[in-house]
Amino acid sequence: MPEVAFVNGRFLPLADAVVSIEDRGFQFGDGVYEVIRTYRGRPFEVDAHLERFDRSAGTLELKQPYSHARWRQLIEEGIRRAAYPEAKVYLQITRGAAPRDHVYTADLMPTTVMTVREIQPLSPIVRAAGVEAITAEDIRWGRCDIKSVNLLANVLARQHGKQAGVFETILLKDGMVTEGAVSNVMLVRDRSVITAPEGPRILSGVTRALVLQLAREQGIPVQERYPSQADLQGADEVFLTGTTVEVLSVIKIDGRIVGQGQPGSITRQLAEKFAMRTG
Repeated sequence: MPEVAFVNGRFLPLADAVVSIEDRGFQFGDGVYEVIRTYRGRPFEVDAHLERFDRSAGTLELKQPYSHARWRQLIEEGIRRAAYPEAKVYLQITRGAAPRDHVYTADLMPTTVMTVREIQPLSPIVRAAGVEAITAEDIRWGRCDIKSVNLLANVLARQHGKQAGVFETILLKDGMVTEGAVSNVMLVRDRSVITAPEGPRILSGVTRALVLQLAREQGIPVQERYPSQADLQGADEVFLTGTTVEVLSVIKIDGRIVGQGQPGSITRQLAEKFAMRTG
């Protein structure tokens, strides 16, 4: 089955897809992106992803080339063309190609890219056991709420985690938990879910919002505040949320066992409720 790309209005094999060396996404990281996954071949929470895509683009004064209706058509077509059992759809807009200069003109034509690749869900064995994480200082820029292609700090954090042999790196800013390198982070203490609030310090995930909604529907108290490092170390449960990780238990952080060293009851409950929504 082919890996599919869409570049500036045209579908083509991913291996043949190219953009200009003068593209500002390549030169400056001047662009935004979204990632959408499928369940049973259908894209999940498309409207929420496209709304965030619009917010990110608008904040950077990037021209959004397509309406939500047109994006949905393109996403559906890309999924059909690739024909994977389950897929990950990547959308990206950059400000476009221009001679290299920090300032830009208003007449630039945006570069629009979409790719469709097969997704390999996490093993049920991994989900049942939980994963390990480490902590690191959050050195990202001040507008983490914009889903921009400037991901160098995330790359370094993720690589640091890989070298340490763990699944995720949890980021700390001034001693407070913000999020993970590729996920949002939630703690459970005294049967309440605690997670960093929406704002410029985190990228508020589509899955994050849905999981908090599910928690409230189940009568689980939710505190949207920055957990301290002490909160993290003393948590009864810790779990990650995200498009690709879904709801994933963390059972060890910096070599220290979390709770009982296995996925806790609230994590399991929310993971089950989330799975029901994806069906």
